[in-house]
Amino acid sequence: MQKILVCDDDKNIVEAINIYLSGEGYQVIPCYDGTEALKVLETETVDLIIIDVMMPVLDGIRTTLKIRESSSVPIIILSAKSEDQDKILGLNIGADDYLTKPFNPLELVARVKSQIRRYTKLGNMNPESDSHIYSCGDLVINDETKEVIANGEVAKLTPIEYNILLLLVKNPGKVFSIDDIYEQIWNEEAIGADNTVAVHIRHIREKIELDPKNPRYVKVVWGVGYKVEKQ
Repeated sequence: MQKILVCDDDKNIVEAINIYLSGEGYQVIPCYDGTEALKVLETETVDLIIIDVMMPVLDGIRTTLKIRESSSVPIIILSAKSEDQDKILGLNIGADDYLTKPFNPLELVARVKSQIRRYTKLGNMNPESDSHIYSCGDLVINDETKEVIANGEVAKLTPIEYNILLLLVKNPGKVFSIDDIYEQIWNEEAIGADNTVAVHIRHIREKIELDPKNPRYVKVVWGVGYKVEKQ
């Protein structure tokens, strides 16, 4: 039975989540603040964590940061609509997905299943059979099916956008100039390509980033070009 740690200072929310996840066959470990969650993780191995952003004693952001020092377990953060910046911060420091309160319990169950499935697959990846899968944080590209998953959702990219993103993700940390990108994707000499590439990068960010103005994945290196950070 897979174990899920649920951490929220609202006991009614914890109980509601427990009812739905238990009904799907998961074992739920309830916690009511970040300090309690960290203590549980010292002795328990869990398959996924659901954690609220705003909690007393130790909030969800600092708890996530602490967990990521030693574990890659999937983390889904819960946040109120007024906490968008905290939600973005949580994803930037290592959370895998988020849900905004109030949320549909069935959607939460679906996201839990998706994260556990993804974590299990990537954790047991066979380099030969899964050599077509590339990942960067919560961004996953399946080059066999041409599917892009960003923040737990399918991102619909055009062929050019897909090829640009794939080029960057396959080479994490490497900076590509605008001319490099244009020549590799369009297969022709880059003459006045700045605006063409910039527009496609903007569209990619709009489709894969939670906050396109503060991108988590596709970064600009001013005066040089673009890259995807190693994560």
